[in-house]
Amino acid sequence: MKQAQPAGAAAVAVERLLKTYQQDSGGAVRAVRGVDLSIRPGEFVAVTGPSGAGKSTLLHLLGGLVRPDSGTITLDGRRVDGLSEARWAVLRRRHIGIVFQLFNLISTLTVADNIELQGLLAGRSPRQVRAAREELLAELGLEGREESTPADLSGGERQRVALARALINQPSLLLADEPTGSLDSKGTREVLRLLARYHRRGQTILLVTHDASVAATADRVITLFDGEVVDDASFEDSPAHTAAAAHVVKLMG
Repeated sequence: MKQAQPAGAAAVAVERLLKTYQQDSGGAVRAVRGVDLSIRPGEFVAVTGPSGAGKSTLLHLLGGLVRPDSGTITLDGRRVDGLSEARWAVLRRRHIGIVFQLFNLISTLTVADNIELQGLLAGRSPRQVRAAREELLAELGLEGREESTPADLSGGERQRVALARALINQPSLLLADEPTGSLDSKGTREVLRLLARYHRRGQTILLVTHDASVAATADRVITLFDGEVVDDASFEDSPAHTAAAAHVVKLMG
């Protein structure tokens, strides 16, 4: 079951978030500059912007993959920016699913093992994990691929396996970092269709993409530029989605 949230709690709340990277040359790059952000439970948010805007850094901060220099991160009503590495690892395993552009599957494991490992690490029983894996593979159109290795799969199939792995523990938050960036048009459509399906069921999703057409499939689009939020627009019906697509394309142009 998903983690219970305090009444009225945001799924994600960020205040004055700052992350600076030191360059080998001795200079500093402010990847995220004082970002404020709130995401409601069940919301599908796309973060877009040009290369170097800070999109992936923001996602990595929300997933505890990097630490902020300052600012606060609250997930499901709980402040998490000060957690230890060990506690962040537990949080990711149980409550945060992450999908990466390059899949990050373990090449020596089968499809079944890649998916089940995440559930076992979260402390679920082998029986529970196996049942959840079978259900996900059926829903994602991967039945019969259980014993395949990542090398046997197409790019779209690998990303669907990565999505199944991210969803195995029914996370309260799904983070997707350029999940269509390595896919052809068919694979892109498949992944976006699946994300939309889980969103309709109430899954909270934050999607990072440089592709304006991909961003416009979300019901809210946040645009970053030089580490700062420069636009934040919500769209709830089909005509507005058309307007959203044009708006985002204009911003990205």
